[in-house]
Amino acid sequence: MSEAWGLPDESVWGKSRGLDPGLAPYPLVRHLLDASAMALHLWDAFLSENQRLRIAEGMGFAGESERARAVVGLCAGLHDIGKVSGFQFCSRHGASGLSQGLAKDRVRLTGERFGHDVAGLQVTQEVLKALGLVAGGEVRAATRMAEVIGGHHGRFHRVEDGFSTFLGDEVWAGQRAAHAGVVHAALGRPHVPEVFSAAAAVLVCGVVILADWLVSQEDYLRGRQRALEPSLAGHFERSRQDAAGLLEGAGLARVRLGRKGFGEAYGIAGEPNPLQRSVMGELRGAVGEGLRGGILVVTAAPGDGKSETALEAERVLSEVFGTQGYAFLLPTMATSDQMHSRIAGTLSRQAGRGGGLTLVHSMAWLNSAYADEGLEAQPVLTCDGDELVRGRGRVEADMRPQRWLRGAKRPLLAQFAVGTIDQALMAVLPVRHNALRMLALSGKTFIVDEAHAYDPYMQTLLGRLLTWLGAYGVPVVLLSATLPGWVSDRLVKEYLQGCGHKMRNRKGARSAEPTLSGRTFPVPYPGWLYVDGASARSTAISEQRRDEQASARSMELAVQVEPVSREAGVRVRQRQDVIEQLLEPVGSGEGGTALVVCNTVADAQATYLRLRDRFDRRAHHEGGTVQLLHARFPADVREARTLDVTAGLGRSGPRPVRRIVVATQVVEQSLDLDADIVISDLAPMSLLLQRAGRCWRHQQHWTRNGYPDGRGRPAWADAPRLVVLDPIAGTGRVPVQWGEVYSEHLLSTTSRTLSSLTSGTIAIPGQVQELVEAVHADSAEFQWETPGSREEKAWTAHKGKETAERSMAGLRAVPRPSVVAELRNLHHLPGEEDEWELSTRLGADSARVLCMYAHPDGRITLDPEGAHPLPEVADGQGKLPTALVRAVMRRTLPVRADWLTGGDAANMAPPGAWADHPLLGDLRVLRHPLHAGIPQAVAFRDHTLRLDADLGLVRNERDTRRQGAAAGRSMR
Repeated sequence: MSEAWGLPDESVWGKSRGLDPGLAPYPLVRHLLDASAMALHLWDAFLSENQRLRIAEGMGFAGESERARAVVGLCAGLHDIGKVSGFQFCSRHGASGLSQGLAKDRVRLTGERFGHDVAGLQVTQEVLKALGLVAGGEVRAATRMAEVIGGHHGRFHRVEDGFSTFLGDEVWAGQRAAHAGVVHAALGRPHVPEVFSAAAAVLVCGVVILADWLVSQEDYLRGRQRALEPSLAGHFERSRQDAAGLLEGAGLARVRLGRKGFGEAYGIAGEPNPLQRSVMGELRGAVGEGLRGGILVVTAAPGDGKSETALEAERVLSEVFGTQGYAFLLPTMATSDQMHSRIAGTLSRQAGRGGGLTLVHSMAWLNSAYADEGLEAQPVLTCDGDELVRGRGRVEADMRPQRWLRGAKRPLLAQFAVGTIDQALMAVLPVRHNALRMLALSGKTFIVDEAHAYDPYMQTLLGRLLTWLGAYGVPVVLLSATLPGWVSDRLVKEYLQGCGHKMRNRKGARSAEPTLSGRTFPVPYPGWLYVDGASARSTAISEQRRDEQASARSMELAVQVEPVSREAGVRVRQRQDVIEQLLEPVGSGEGGTALVVCNTVADAQATYLRLRDRFDRRAHHEGGTVQLLHARFPADVREARTLDVTAGLGRSGPRPVRRIVVATQVVEQSLDLDADIVISDLAPMSLLLQRAGRCWRHQQHWTRNGYPDGRGRPAWADAPRLVVLDPIAGTGRVPVQWGEVYSEHLLSTTSRTLSSLTSGTIAIPGQVQELVEAVHADSAEFQWETPGSREEKAWTAHKGKETAERSMAGLRAVPRPSVVAELRNLHHLPGEEDEWELSTRLGADSARVLCMYAHPDGRITLDPEGAHPLPEVADGQGKLPTALVRAVMRRTLPVRADWLTGGDAANMAPPGAWADHPLLGDLRVLRHPLHAGIPQAVAFRDHTLRLDADLGLVRNERDTRRQGAAAGRSMR
C-alpha cells in the first residue's frame, strides 16, 4: 500500500470483551471490513428495490444504484472509526496489545472520555478529507455521513468542541486515515455524493446498525478471531462470502411467495366477495406506473374480510412499488396474536415457510407460537470495555440480545411482521434506534388494521409516520369499519405531504402551484379509495362493485335500547336484572350464543358472577357455559381463554349448544366471533358498531356453506340484535364506576343518536358511515339549546382533551422529513430516551405484576397448591434458563402502576436472585398469604388486589373511613 498515511496498525482493536481472552483482540480494521461487506450484502439481498431507489435519489444518484451502494458500504466501513482514539485504553486486555507507538499515549488520551460513536461523528470529515473525498459541494454530504456514523449506536449527536485530547495527535489521525483507506480501497474508491438527504441518511444509518449487529455476533467473531486471513484483501473477501449465511441465520433472508388462488391462499371456502374482487381486478389500474407510492383506504362492515382484502392489495402494491413483504399492525396484543396465527397459515399455504414471520409486541416472546428452544439469543457485542458516555455518568453496557433478537427492535426487520401499532410508532419518537425501525418499515407494504381504534395522540403519531413513509414511497393500506371521514382525510394528507405535496402555498409562491388545501379525499362505504403519491390523483371502487358488496352484506340490525341504572330506588330497571332477563332463552331455554360486552373489568367480573350463579355453577376453566375474557388475566390464562372463546364462537365451530361470553373491549377488534345476540354497555357509536359486528358475523357464509355441525340458530334468534344498556337514558348521567373510560360527550351524543332511530334498526352497511359521522364528526362547534349546560361542558372537555393530546404528540414526535436539517433533530428531547421512556399511548403508566403465594411454612410458590416453586439459578449456570424466565413471565399481567402505591415496596420487590435480570428485575410481586389453603388479598392504602383463578385480578375498594373509626375506637 503506497498511501501517504501507511498501513493500518492491527494492534488497534475493535472487539475484545466476550472473545477468547487467550488471543489478541479482534483488529478494528477487520471489523470495519466485516461491516462494510455486510452492508453491501444488505443492499443486494435485504433492501427492497424501493429502498434502494429512495437512497440513491437522496444521494443525487438516481439511476446510479452502484454508486449509492458503495457509499452505504463506506458508511458501514467507517462506523467505528471513532475507536481510533482514547477508546483504545478503555479495556485493559485491549490496551495491553497496542503497539508501542500508540501505547505511550495512554495518560494523555485518557484525560477525557467520550463515546466512540460521538468521536466518529467528530473525525469523519477529517478522515474523508485525508482520502481526498471532500471538496466543494461534498462538504454538506460529508457532514451527513458523519451524522450517520455517529448515530450507529442508535442516537444521533451534535458536533462539539473539546475532543482534541481524546482523539490524539497526528499519529492517531494517520491511523484513522489508514483504516479508512483500506475500507475505501476495498470498495473500489467510491466518491462522496454532493447531496445526502436526511430521509436517505436515516435509512443508511439503519443499514449500518444492522450490518454492525450481524457481524458482531459472539460466535461469528470468535471464529474469525481464531483464524485471521493473512491479508486484509483476503479477509474482506471472506467477509463477503460469510454475509449471506449471517443474514439467513438471523432469519432475515428474503423469499418469494408462490402466490396461490384466493381460497387456497387464505383457507377460505368459496369465492372472494365483491370488495375483494374489486381490489383484485381494479386496483392495478388505479395504481398506474407507481412512481412514488400510494395510500389505499379500505372501509367495510365488521366481518367483511378486510384482512384478506389488504393482503390481496399487497400483492398488487408490492409488485408495482418493489417492496418485500408486509407489516400488519393492529391496536392490541390480543388482536396481534390472533392475526399472527392467520398470517402464519396464509404464508405456509403459499410456500412461505422459509420467509421470516415475527410477532411484534412487548410480550410476543411469551406467545405459544415461539418454542422455548427458539428463545435463546446469540450475544451481540456492540460495545466494548468501560467506555463512559459523556452526559450519562454511567457505563455503557453491551446491547442486550433480547432487545433485538426477541425484543422490540429486531423482529420488525423480518420480511413479514405482525404486531401492535406501537412498535411502528416508535419510529417517529425520539428513542434510540428509531432509524432501525424506519429501515424495517420502509421496505414493506404497511398495513394498519382497525384504523379507527386510536385516540388523537396515537392518530397524530400515525400521521407523522405516514409522512415519513410517503417520503420513502412506501405503499400503505388502512383498514376500518368505522373510520370518521375527517380522520381518513387527515391521514391521507399526511402521507401526501411526505410525497412532496404542499398543504398550502407559502407566501410568495405562484398561486397556480397545486396544493392539498381545500381538497378532500372521501372514502366510499363500503369500498376503497386509492390516492397516488406522485400525482395525488384519487381512484375509488367502481359503483358496481360497491353496490354488490353492500347488497352481499346487507343486514338489518335490530337495536334495542334498554334504559338501566346501577342504583337502587330509581324507576328504571337494574342493569344486571335486564341482562339476566335477556339471556334467559340462552341460559335456561333453547340455548344459543350470546356476547355481553362491558366497559370495565370490574363490571365484567360482577356480571360474570351473576350469570354464572344464575345459569351454570361451573367456572369458566371447569367447562362452564358462561365464560369470562378480559385483559387482567396472567398471560398464559388470557391466551388460553382467547383461544377457547374464539373456538366456540368462531366460523368453523364446533358450535356450542349454549354459550354466554362476558368480555370487555378486548373483543371489539379483529377477534372473529359470531353471537346470536350482542348485549353491550353504552359506548361511543363507532365502538358499538364494532361490537355489533360480532352479531351474526358469519351468517352469509353459513347460509351458503351450511352451519357448523348442521346446528343453526335457535328459534328465538330470528334476526341479528344489539341490545344497548344505556345509563344516560335511564338516569341522565354516566356511571361514576366508568371513570374516564369514554368521553361523556361521545356517550351522550351516541345515546341521543340511538334514541332518534325511528325504525329501531340500523341498515348494515348502508347507515354505518352516517351514524359514525353523526357522533364522531370533527365539528367546530355544536349549537346548544341551553348555554352552559352539562352537554356543552362535556363537549368543551372532549375537544380540549383531543387538542391537548394532539399537541403533546406533535411535541414528542420527530419532525417531518422535509424540515430535518440535522439528524440530531430526530433525538431532540433531553436525555437518553429508550422505548420505556416515551409512550406511544397516553394514560396511566402500567406495571407488570407477578402473583406469588406465601405458605405458612415460609415457602413461596407460583401457585396456591405449592406445586411450582420459584425458579432459581441452577448450580454453575449463573443465570436462569430462558424456559424458566418464560414460565415466570407467562404468569404475569399488566396493571395500572398507581394501583401499587401505598403498598409495602420491599414486599413487592422480586426475589434478590432476579434483581439483575432485564425482565424479572422490573416485575412487581403480589405475595398472597395463604390461610387454610385460600389466597388472601394484598392490601394497599384504599383497595386490595387478589388474583382469582376464575375472575382474574380482582380490585376491591377498602372502606378506609370505617377502618379509621375502628382504629379510633380501639385506641379509646
